[in-house]
Amino acid sequence: MKKSLWFKSFLLLLLIIWAWQSLLPLHSRSFESFIQHRAKAHVEDFQSFFQKAQDSVREGHDATLYLALQRLAKENEVDLARFFPDIRLADIKNIERRNNILLRALLKECQSSLPRGLDLAGGVAFILEIDEQAHTTSQQTGTSLDKAIEIMSRRIDGMGVAEPIIRAHGDRQIEVQLPGVSTKDNPEVIDVLKKPAKLEFRIVHPQQQPQNLSDTPPLGYELLMAEREDHKSGEIQKIPYFVKRVPEMTGKSVQNAQVMMNAYGGYEISLSMTPEGKERFADITRKHVGHQLAVVLDGKLYSAPVIRQEIEGGQASISGDFSQRDAIELANVLNNPLEFAMHVVELNEIGPSLADDARSSSIRAAWISIAIVILFMTAYYHYAGFIAIAALAINGLIVLGIMANIGATMTLPGIAALVLTIGMGVDANILILERIREELRRGKNALYALQEGFAKVFATILDSNLTSLLTAAILIWLGTGPVRGFGVIFAIGIFATMFCALIMSRLFMEISVAYGWKNIVPTAWIPTTHFDFLKFRKPAYVLSGIVILAGLISIVCRGHNIYGIDFKGGDEVILKFDHRLTIHDIQTLASAEHLGEVIPTYQSAMRDTTEFLKIQTELGKSQQIISSLQQHYPEAHLQIVRESSIGASVSQHLRWNAILSMGIALIGILLYIAFRFEMGYGMSAILSTFHDTLATIGCYVLLGRQFSAPMIAAILMTIGYTINDKIIVFDRIREELKLNPFLSLYEVINSAINKTLARTLLTSLTTLLSSLALLCFGMGIVCDLALIFSIGIIVGTFSSIFIASPIFYWWHKGDRRHVEAHELLPVKHWQMTHNAE
Repeated sequence: MKKSLWFKSFLLLLLIIWAWQSLLPLHSRSFESFIQHRAKAHVEDFQSFFQKAQDSVREGHDATLYLALQRLAKENEVDLARFFPDIRLADIKNIERRNNILLRALLKECQSSLPRGLDLAGGVAFILEIDEQAHTTSQQTGTSLDKAIEIMSRRIDGMGVAEPIIRAHGDRQIEVQLPGVSTKDNPEVIDVLKKPAKLEFRIVHPQQQPQNLSDTPPLGYELLMAEREDHKSGEIQKIPYFVKRVPEMTGKSVQNAQVMMNAYGGYEISLSMTPEGKERFADITRKHVGHQLAVVLDGKLYSAPVIRQEIEGGQASISGDFSQRDAIELANVLNNPLEFAMHVVELNEIGPSLADDARSSSIRAAWISIAIVILFMTAYYHYAGFIAIAALAINGLIVLGIMANIGATMTLPGIAALVLTIGMGVDANILILERIREELRRGKNALYALQEGFAKVFATILDSNLTSLLTAAILIWLGTGPVRGFGVIFAIGIFATMFCALIMSRLFMEISVAYGWKNIVPTAWIPTTHFDFLKFRKPAYVLSGIVILAGLISIVCRGHNIYGIDFKGGDEVILKFDHRLTIHDIQTLASAEHLGEVIPTYQSAMRDTTEFLKIQTELGKSQQIISSLQQHYPEAHLQIVRESSIGASVSQHLRWNAILSMGIALIGILLYIAFRFEMGYGMSAILSTFHDTLATIGCYVLLGRQFSAPMIAAILMTIGYTINDKIIVFDRIREELKLNPFLSLYEVINSAINKTLARTLLTSLTTLLSSLALLCFGMGIVCDLALIFSIGIIVGTFSSIFIASPIFYWWHKGDRRHVEAHELLPVKHWQMTHNAE
């Protein structure tokens, strides 16, 4: 047995090492300092070349070291790969392409595996404008802008975990803010975003072939160049073609683009047509057998294959000299084409949106929150609590490792959500430990109590987590942007929690028992209770009704004022200054003057070190904040450079998408619980969860708070927490029905609530303590997240005891025979029912 345990421990150690390696490097390093000491071969030659690049930047020939290395290597035909032999690029013969791929790989290597978000580290901000050649009406422009914002979101953040900000800026512009990115190190970062991805299939002239660039094309044709790389020498050959101006088919007929390997080991883009596109493509290829079909993307000729026969399958490909990254980016762009071309009108580096004291205090609050959970678990469960905490720590490490591998960004709300996830992860461990304690009370030895405890709790943990996983799956399937991102992180957390609770915690306990540990779980502080909870169901309904009604009235009265800038947009002012004000000073003044939400950041242009102050305010309040700042800080000499309006970063589509996703998720939960348990359980779970959502939002609004983008994730997390709590109570009701055939439904429900009361209170208290620590010691958005989650914990705990179970009792009219008739339990005709009031 001990050998088996040590083998499992070895596998666990490998998993921990993988997660830790995924997080390295923990912090981003400057490209200049990193690459200077990164060379592995011909170090002296590289240092000499590196010095030339530094001199070029210093003398103003190049804006950044990245561009200097790229230019000098091209001009002097220097193969940079010989300095970095550990990066294998021998299959790429063209030196220029190899150097570009190498520099991008080195740039990625110097960046943190889990980059920090805009609130913690800033990033790059740029404004894109619809090309003036696109002649559209104002209505068409507005529609195109909304569509472009949606497409940008999918290009940047397909999984919803990158945390960008994308919003309308004026009437024809889009503002994009990318976290953890620097144009100084990576000037090509925005190129892929502004590409319209206009794909066309055109016919090449069947008789005439241009000999040089000066040849005049026939009427209706234009001269385009295709580039081909010699796979032996790496030389680029340019081949001219006369290509028909009018396309036979466009990218609108393409349903999907994906990256494929070609026969030479390179990459190409495989295209799948829509049903209409299949017919059109078959018709084109049938009529032009023997001709060349040019594949043109954004005016560039990528390939011109000869049509050998009619192609009926609706498949085509774009071949070219793509690296894997180029191919992935191109496929992503083709899957999300823009209607119009866009160009960059402004490009800036931006600083963190949170003040230094807000960041440090909120991170400190996160550590205090974790410390409270550790102290509580170890004080109440002693060594078993320490094991639970060790499992939770590894749980957090695994979640972070997976986040790093999927390209997630760590923001301050993300840190808060991770802390609360760890607090919620205590739930499964408490459930296990309380079950083991029950078995020890029955006189079983440590090993048998351990085995029985895990066996009895397995189905409960599985059911509670599967309902949450179902919610996450639907959010990933139907959600977009941050809603999908929450679903991804939520799903990762669920799998990690189940693994750590059911496998890791058990492994640690089995090792401890195998080596002589007998007192697995100490004596409980909370005694077994025998309260009549159902007696209070009517007062509980009245109290809930009053709270929900008050919240709804408050929402109606406040109207759009419950939404922050993320939801309704606002004003943006760019200011120049003589004296730099701190973000904390600006936000403190705005709060004292009751000016609503104010988001100040500092930004500087790519080629200029001059800083500007950018302030985003609620609509119509920009002049008030500027006047107040000028009055209180005259030494700053604030002067307006530009004023503009900004759109919402959380679109109407995203809001309805979140509501639709959650609605379908609740229906899915109803069907799952009805299948696994019985319809009464499902209806109770849905109605009580709906109650929890309304009560939580209502209380939050009653306290005068506003909703920002992270609030969507906070509400979804609260819903996941409350559903999980109710499933555990329902599972105990079902177990009590089987074990106590003589008890009425009224007595069974009370018994189940009392037996799970210790777990309910301990879990709620642990999670609430961690949330209150964030609320008391954090600042800004962290406080808002903690507040809404604290309300959700209190409401959810109240609901699990006084709302969900009474709804189940009402659904079955107080008769256990009604439950058994639908749940396929053995019916006892001698059972008595409690006379319902």
